[in-house]
Amino acid sequence: MNKIILAFSILVTSNAYLSATPKENINLNTTSISESASQADPNSVKAKGKFQLVTLNYGYSDLEKSIDAETMEIHYSKHYLGYTNNLNNAIIGTEMENQSIETILKNLDMNNSAVRNNGGGYYNHSLYFSTMSPKGGGSPKGEIANEIKKDFGSFDELKKQLSDAGAKQFGSGWAWLILTEDGKLAVTSTANQDNPLMPNQTVKGTPILGIDVWEHAYYLRYQNKRADYLNAYFNVVDWDAVNNNYRNAIKK
Repeated sequence: MNKIILAFSILVTSNAYLSATPKENINLNTTSISESASQADPNSVKAKGKFQLVTLNYGYSDLEKSIDAETMEIHYSKHYLGYTNNLNNAIIGTEMENQSIETILKNLDMNNSAVRNNGGGYYNHSLYFSTMSPKGGGSPKGEIANEIKKDFGSFDELKKQLSDAGAKQFGSGWAWLILTEDGKLAVTSTANQDNPLMPNQTVKGTPILGIDVWEHAYYLRYQNKRADYLNAYFNVVDWDAVNNNYRNAIKK
């Protein structure tokens, strides 16, 4: 009899708790966030204004071997979209409305924080997302492979320098493979959303590969293990895209 009373008490208490709990704190959706992310279409995300997000040729879950779908969705549809919309708003009514993003950044007033942060964020993320692929990884081939061997000695040395640049960048920032103004490949890093196109950079040039080392790029899976993220990143690098970026850079 005592057991029956105890069971009834627990049932009543549980029902009372559920009734008192605000509805927004009760998750009735059995689909996990990561499953929702894997089903979402990145190309349905649109910015408002002149500059638009790069079109992805892969889904959020397609880089799962290195970057989880939830991170990809938040990064692309929240962070990248936010920088793009903010940039579009910042250039309204200025001569920058009619300029390319490269021209804007090369001639940037570094005291213009709205364009510096959001223009950099737009350019940097455009490069980042367009140089990854589920078929990526491995070793570079073709013209870029020859240039890497000439300027770094080996692909392994390039990976080491890029990984070191990303791991040693204090706080948020980027690691870069760039074509310098004298036509050589070089590795550098920048803080926050700065990049080597901007004035007053220690190493200047045209980025052909950019690795995002802000925590939002990796924290859900890797937490504080930035080095693990950097190592995994090389499994999704689209070296064909990097090769195309190099070819475009040497024409300028």
